[in-house]
Amino acid sequence: MRIRALGVAAAATVAFGATACGGSAPTSSAAPSSSAPSAGASATADKGSGKLVIWADPNRTKALKPFAEQFGTENGVTVEVKEISKDNQQTFLTASQQGSGPDITVGAHDWIGNLVQNGAIDPVNLTEEQKAAFSPIALKAVTFNGQVYGAPYAMENVALIRNTKLAPDAPATFDDVIAKGKELKKAGKVKEVLCLPVTAKGDAYHVYPLFSSAGGAIFGTTSAGDPDPKQVLVGSKESQAAFEKLAELGEKGDAALKTSLTNENSIPTFAGGKCAFLVSGPWAMADVKKSGVAYDVTAVPAFKDGKPATPFVGVQAFFVASKGASKTLAQEFVTNYVTNPDVAKALYDADPRPPALTAALDTVKAADPDAGKFIEAGAGGIPMPAIPQMSAIWEPFGIAEAAVVKGSDPVKAAESAQKTIDGSLKN
Repeated sequence: MRIRALGVAAAATVAFGATACGGSAPTSSAAPSSSAPSAGASATADKGSGKLVIWADPNRTKALKPFAEQFGTENGVTVEVKEISKDNQQTFLTASQQGSGPDITVGAHDWIGNLVQNGAIDPVNLTEEQKAAFSPIALKAVTFNGQVYGAPYAMENVALIRNTKLAPDAPATFDDVIAKGKELKKAGKVKEVLCLPVTAKGDAYHVYPLFSSAGGAIFGTTSAGDPDPKQVLVGSKESQAAFEKLAELGEKGDAALKTSLTNENSIPTFAGGKCAFLVSGPWAMADVKKSGVAYDVTAVPAFKDGKPATPFVGVQAFFVASKGASKTLAQEFVTNYVTNPDVAKALYDADPRPPALTAALDTVKAADPDAGKFIEAGAGGIPMPAIPQMSAIWEPFGIAEAAVVKGSDPVKAAESAQKTIDGSLKN
């Protein structure tokens, strides 16, 4: 399903304003790292005696193995790709602290703040030319405190996937989505007004475009436009109003948002023609295409008179482990191999999410228009926050979301979430 199953990290919940939506890297304290070593220099340093260990989740492990073998052959080294199927970030962090971790790990960009704070990853030595080859928002996502900490290879964000037989016209506002969904349900043509996973514990990632359009915010912003952990706004008047909007869409209102809709059933419900609108990402497209449902992909629209519906943009990246045994070789693989458009295209073929490399994305869009449509839908998005303090946000926000969807008081839910987050950040 999503990067890291959206292991909730994805689900982020932040709302810095439009200033954070731009593509340029933040101007922070530390200076950018130096340019990458040449391919010949680093390859020679380890050739014949080196071993490179890469950790990845099951989806990426299978895709990476052919490239890893090719890299090993070209450089005269042994490359091992190990599958880590559970708690990938924490498993890597624990192994790093024990000195038994890999040289490279693959994961979501929103791990970066936590990994840097724990001294687990090094900056990646991309040249300015290599940086320019990436989508600006992908590069921004892997930039932390002014340094690039990962080589991005794939991007993803949610969009509105529409059954064009049931809803021929793209809705101009989210109010139109709800109105059409209710009309179809009343006519007995669909089972659900909307397929957007809420779950019993909440899912901030999927609901975030609606929350932001309704004026909600999680963090304030720094002068550079980055999320400011010193300004938690979950309990603000604006966020309370946003939770009230979610309550109106909830089980005691329009019944568009329901805790019974989950990551497991929302996509099959749409693919089965039982709802006309699905808020999901590229990971849904295999099932949607297989179903034969006529569809289109557009941006999640804003509420009438609301703020922009801002999705989170997630980025998958390769990280160089600070305590890896083959750091030079790891830098070589990440900077001069992962950044190859042919490799990026092949990774896309194995796991179809829009490439972060512009050249590879252009190639993909020519063959798969949906990739371009998801990129367009995320054009006004913001990178999922990578600051360590985000770990205090997921659960309280999710609890508040699920509560208001079921009919609880939005103001009390927002205030309770704020109190829990404040307590966590003080400890």
